[in-house]
Amino acid sequence: MKSIRVGIIGVGNIGYAHCSCIKNAKIKGMTLGALCDVDGEKRRRLAAEFPDIKVFEDGDELIKSGLVDAVIVATPHYFHPHYVISALKNGVHVLSEKPAGVNVSEVLKMNEAAAKSDCVFGIMFNQRTDPLFQKAKEIISGGGIGAPKRLVWIVTNWYRTQSYYDSGSWRATWNGEGGGVLINQAPHNIDLWQWLFGMPSKVTAFCREGLYHNIGVEDDATIYAEYDNGASAVFITTTGEAPGTNRLEISGDRGRIILEKNELRYTKLDVPEREFCFAEKGAAATPAANEFLYKFDNPRDGHELILEDFASAVINGTPLIAPGVEGINELSITNAAFLSSWTGKPVTLPLSQEAMTCFDSMLEEKKAAEKSFKNSPEGETAKPGYIKRWSVSW
Repeated sequence: MKSIRVGIIGVGNIGYAHCSCIKNAKIKGMTLGALCDVDGEKRRRLAAEFPDIKVFEDGDELIKSGLVDAVIVATPHYFHPHYVISALKNGVHVLSEKPAGVNVSEVLKMNEAAAKSDCVFGIMFNQRTDPLFQKAKEIISGGGIGAPKRLVWIVTNWYRTQSYYDSGSWRATWNGEGGGVLINQAPHNIDLWQWLFGMPSKVTAFCREGLYHNIGVEDDATIYAEYDNGASAVFITTTGEAPGTNRLEISGDRGRIILEKNELRYTKLDVPEREFCFAEKGAAATPAANEFLYKFDNPRDGHELILEDFASAVINGTPLIAPGVEGINELSITNAAFLSSWTGKPVTLPLSQEAMTCFDSMLEEKKAAEKSFKNSPEGETAKPGYIKRWSVSW
């Protein structure tokens, strides 16, 4: 097999970007096989623009059509587990947009289906391809910072106006997206947090709903996480601050990494801090260190890299940069943060069955209490290229 036929389920902004990218032969190993959207007007436009491509109304029909070897699931968040499971059960490879879903309980079913399938399952965590984060991963995995101590990520440059939220009644709703800044803007950041630093064992969070906007979901969140080895993490994000900050600092007993303004600064201690602390006789002494600076210019768009990586995994059996089963890690932190904020108590990870049931119940209460909601996203203007949603403003 030199190329895989790909179907796209959900052709909104990001789905259409994938569609155009594949159709224009920008992705090695992929051709466009079929499209699907529940919106009739979108289907008519797609049929006119891509007359040689079959357009479906039902995603399950596309999966079973025999026209595709793989699908990309780019629907609203709640539908990701359904179509991923459907594809895996029908022997179709699948790449899901982030987040993996809204409820960890549903994503567990998705991962169980993946374990029973021989198909490739990936997730669009495209920021794992960024050279800065790749370098950070290399340093940490190689023992460059030693035993992890602390991660602090202030990512408050996800600024959004009220007009953004008013552009669709599905935006920033419990029924439409399943949350706000944590489920929409910050999943990439949270995935990178756990990818670089590991999964915490306890989460305490404060998620403030409608703090800066007329919305019912959180637009400001602070998460404090603890690790079994004594390390900790603090994650702060919002869509209500300008100009905002994006600064990630990761420290260990052998050094520190700081990512900010499109560069990585790595400070390496000559000796471990714990060893220095108890051996040094000077009361005000500090360990000697060397600093290294890394910059990377104009990396290729991460969406394209994940698509090619997925195609290579299907065709050549190469390991995925972002395996789909790892999507549950980011979502577990998010579910735990919501549950902690709603109950006013710390939440342990992995989530227990009791915690998942509690989260699902409380989320359903919030969905039922929402005053207005339309199930179909409206007002989107699909664009052929990838929008720079990752507004890092390094």
